[in-house]
Amino acid sequence: MLVLLAGIFVVHIATVIMLFVSTIANVWMVGSSSLGNVSTGLWLLCNQTCKQLQVDSHNEASLKAVQAFMILSIIFSVIALVMFIVQLFTLEKGKRFYITGAIMLVCWLCILIGVSIYTARFTGNVPLSTSSHHGYCFILAWICFCFSFIIGILYLVLRKK
Repeated sequence: MLVLLAGIFVVHIATVIMLFVSTIANVWMVGSSSLGNVSTGLWLLCNQTCKQLQVDSHNEASLKAVQAFMILSIIFSVIALVMFIVQLFTLEKGKRFYITGAIMLVCWLCILIGVSIYTARFTGNVPLSTSSHHGYCFILAWICFCFSFIIGILYLVLRKK
């Protein structure tokens, strides 16, 4: 049981780190142009230098929603990690980690909403590029989606022994 708890804890920390990286870094979409590689993220448009990401007025609300949901997912993931540590030392034997699991599933839902909006609105839209593909931040966000769901379910099923 101790090995299982330690494994879940390590995967949870890895998920938090990957969420930070995927939200902060600007490689959600990558394209190639005559100037070289162009990448966009949630915040900046980068080719040789980075500048503020400019979007159309009808996509601005979508970008703000993606930014908000990705930040919320980081917040909920960190809260779930803190709650797991608190419950690990205060929970009676035989009880389940319901609060931690519920918070982690809210994190999972925030990732799902944020990445789904980005997929629907911004896939293939890299300014100044001829061809584009998804960058590592987009892939990391989907990996965090899977990990947070698995961790959330494990927290709900797991008992303290």
